[in-house]
Amino acid sequence: MAEFIKVATLSELPPGQGKTVEYLGDKVGLFNHNGQVYAIDDVCGHMGANLAEGSLDDKVVTCPWHGWKYDVTTGVCSDDPSVKQRCYQVKVEGSDILISKGA
Repeated sequence: MAEFIKVATLSELPPGQGKTVEYLGDKVGLFNHNGQVYAIDDVCGHMGANLAEGSLDDKVVTCPWHGWKYDVTTGVCSDDPSVKQRCYQVKVEGSDILISKGA
């Protein structure tokens, strides 16, 4: 069974925004797309920028350094589909955001 850990609250993640959090030593990008929270590895596969510092347009985050684009719902990079960020399971309990790597 997956172990979920609280990493943020909904008040810290307005719609259309991203936030970097730490989960068991990893940087994870949280993204609020239309009220749904998604979590992917926060380190861009191109040059290592924090993706949560990029702009979120619809469900696509654009890396702030070189413009690589990632679908926050799948982790897939549209610039190079062979590059995929790890996706984390997200659970919202009340106003708490919890994530897990899964089973």
